[in-house]
Amino acid sequence: METLTAINWIPACYIDDVPENGGVCMKHGDEQIAIYNFSRRNEWYATQNLCPHKQQMALSRGMIGSSGEDCEPKVACPFHKKTFSLLSGECLTGDDFSIKTYPVKVADGKVYVGVNAA
Repeated sequence: METLTAINWIPACYIDDVPENGGVCMKHGDEQIAIYNFSRRNEWYATQNLCPHKQQMALSRGMIGSSGEDCEPKVACPFHKKTFSLLSGECLTGDDFSIKTYPVKVADGKVYVGVNAA
């Protein structure tokens, strides 16, 4: 049985704040969240900003692209090129790392990130 968690949609930024095919970082509480405008796919994603490989706050500056035959969206850490799925957070380079992902919605020129309601 799937457990449903209430989502709190927090305003993150304006659409124009995020470069096309790039990312920005926002702070929510103690967390840094990376937001990506994958304009080549007309999609938005959000993940933790912390790269678990070397514990650097860098993923918002990473390179986004697609991986494999199914064209899974991914982000590569700008320092050591570990790549992570923007859908599941799984490390795509075979390492035992993963990142947290967040739902994203865009409405009225603003980007919202979904966090668990506490």
